[in-house]
Amino acid sequence: MGTDTVRFDWCMASRARVRAPELVGKGGWLNTGGKELTLGDLRGKITILDFWTFCCINCLHVLDELRELEEKHRDTVVIVGVHSPKFVHEADHQAVLDAVARYEVHHPVLDDPELATWKQYAVRAWPTLVVIDPEGYVVAQHAGEGHAHAIAKLVEELEAEHRAKGTLRRGDGPYVAPEPEAGDLRFPGKAVRLPGGTFLVADSGHHSLVELAEDGETVLRRIGDGERGLVDGTAPRFSEPQGLALVPAELGLDYDVIVADTVNHALRGVRLADGGVTTLAGTGRQWWQGSPTEGPAREVDLSSPWDVAWFDGRFWIAMAGVHQLWAFDPLAGTTGVAAGTTNEGLVDGPLAEAWFAQPSGLAVSADGERLWVADSETSAVRWVSRETKSVHTALGTGLFDFGHRDGAADQALLQHPLGVTVLPDGSVAIADTYNHALRRYDPASGEVTTLATDLREPSGAVLVEGDVVVVESARHRLTRLRLPEEAVRVESVAHRTQRAATEVAPGRLQLDVVFSAPAGQKLDERYGPSTRLLVSATPPELLTLGAGADTALSRELVLSAEVAEGVLHVSAMAASCDDDPEIEFPACHVHQQDWGVPVKLTADGATRLPLVLAGME
Repeated sequence: MGTDTVRFDWCMASRARVRAPELVGKGGWLNTGGKELTLGDLRGKITILDFWTFCCINCLHVLDELRELEEKHRDTVVIVGVHSPKFVHEADHQAVLDAVARYEVHHPVLDDPELATWKQYAVRAWPTLVVIDPEGYVVAQHAGEGHAHAIAKLVEELEAEHRAKGTLRRGDGPYVAPEPEAGDLRFPGKAVRLPGGTFLVADSGHHSLVELAEDGETVLRRIGDGERGLVDGTAPRFSEPQGLALVPAELGLDYDVIVADTVNHALRGVRLADGGVTTLAGTGRQWWQGSPTEGPAREVDLSSPWDVAWFDGRFWIAMAGVHQLWAFDPLAGTTGVAAGTTNEGLVDGPLAEAWFAQPSGLAVSADGERLWVADSETSAVRWVSRETKSVHTALGTGLFDFGHRDGAADQALLQHPLGVTVLPDGSVAIADTYNHALRRYDPASGEVTTLATDLREPSGAVLVEGDVVVVESARHRLTRLRLPEEAVRVESVAHRTQRAATEVAPGRLQLDVVFSAPAGQKLDERYGPSTRLLVSATPPELLTLGAGADTALSRELVLSAEVAEGVLHVSAMAASCDDDPEIEFPACHVHQQDWGVPVKLTADGATRLPLVLAGME
């Protein structure tokens, strides 16, 4: 931002003040009644910029974290979402409109498809939060999740400071609610076909389940009253449910369907006879680093379960929020990690060593030997081998490569797929969500083809005899398609994220993660180090020194001069607690973020890489 480097100090007397750049985005403004906003319009308010993109599960977590703050300080705080796309589809204005409605974003949103404001604020990660005081100065920056409590404390300090100075302006903010749209379904997630031939649909936007007749249109009943909540019984409530799985009858359980109740961070069981719902796994709280990873299912936190499938004697869970697969044993009543490390990326190998990136769809092969996984953030299809207990990649190359290209799987491209469905011939139909297409991968030939186009954000599919019923999430409907005998021909396109690579010099690179504990808190050292830093690279050869885990938030890396470009993967965590000896049980908070930093090696590139977890750089 053209300023001298400073370390952020939460004390009021020495808070850094940097003039905030103007808010600019080619897509314009949403949720303002058509008005174009400027920073001048926000003067007198505490403004929180939320740099997000709707593919990012961590961004969705932050939207939920901010809801309480937004409501409590509605007359002094204005949250502005700055939508900064990763995928090509996310640069489409209609897709941003859909996402704002889908995720119930109740504040102004700037559509910035060319990342103009992102660059002005030197943002490096999704999500990033920037706090601007009532006089138009940036006073704090946070990357990742877990910062709501710190921002709430800062807001209270800013309110007091600017009330005393006479620079705080109370009153309604610029948010204007859009006109509600009627319809039986609203952004449905996934569906299953019930034994009687009807469909049960996760009606995510209405926080409920809907049973549709065999025609896929006629509503037979609704389970849930349409309000967010975590309520069991015959008057249940859900929060953005997504995945569904039928319960094998031979288990003899008193529920028939398992629901991945995504924003409630829970698995729910549904008894179809009377619509009764029971919470099976999860506490309603989001899992954080350091929380238990196995145990009694109702006592272990989950993180945005997106899909569920019966595989190898347990219900496997696509745990999108932590980039892992978990499993729930309904007979033992336990749950725990089944695969993945929480590191985000595409790494194959034994279950405990594999990396995933927001797994969002599951399907089991007819012989029960493979669990297919739609790994959305790497635009990949992966599979788990029951026999070898290992993870393999069928197609997909990494976090930043995507497109719509058919052909051999080693060069075919998808764009953020959310669902997989096994077809009668053993091939896999892929809900290629951001390409608005249904694709097919044939394990026998290794070929990828396109079955249908002109769908709108398909998120799942159900096989019905010779047809496939696709959940068109952004068209709010189920669409029945005849499986074509020949593939649809499409023009091949390949993309890389438009996010600019950071130019760094080969050789020594100083990595500094900036973190300052919130006011009234200190690093929690009671049980050992309170910070963690994990570094790796794609390709691995990029890092000749500095990979691995340690507790210090600064580290010297050495980059190979033989690698022209790649991605540095940095995962940081810090725990802080109340700094008051009089408090017997201090409140503690975890701050965490994963960065995937594209880098290009140049002789005159930077020799230091600062990443802000919380504070100012």
